[in-house]
Amino acid sequence: MNFELNKSLEILERTPLILERMVNGLSEEWVISNEGDNTWNTVEIIGHLIHGEKTDWIPRILIILNDENEKTFEVFNMEGHKEEIESKRTAELLDEFKALRIENIRVLRYLDLTDDDLNKTGLHPVFGEVTLRQLLSTWTVHDLTHISQISRIMAKQYREEIGPWIEFFNLIK
Repeated sequence: MNFELNKSLEILERTPLILERMVNGLSEEWVISNEGDNTWNTVEIIGHLIHGEKTDWIPRILIILNDENEKTFEVFNMEGHKEEIESKRTAELLDEFKALRIENIRVLRYLDLTDDDLNKTGLHPVFGEVTLRQLLSTWTVHDLTHISQISRIMAKQYREEIGPWIEFFNLIK
């Protein structure tokens, strides 16, 4: 599938609702379990998504579109989620993510991007030159990846409990 903003928006708009339905109101054990040392739990992933809404996607889009300034992106703080989740319940985090995403989608629509805009570039601190089209595609895949990650983390909580059926579930082998 080739990138189309409207197709990406179909995913970006739904992600907060999917996560809300998926995890809001679950027992704490579901949302604080992880996959082992140095892995994130569901609450941390939601915090990571919040941090990205604040510091990554729209700021980088604006850097690419601004023809007057340097095009280098700030390094994304992979530990930024820790501040975001401090002393907050899952429901609060989901509400915050939803509100931030609604605003960011509003900004994205307001920009009324053209094909020329989508071909503009910025400088990623690791990858070098990237296009706006690539950034927007990545935002979409990023959402889908974290939805999948949360599903995998939750499924693994019953890994031992499903007994011989494990052979049918590559997600948690």
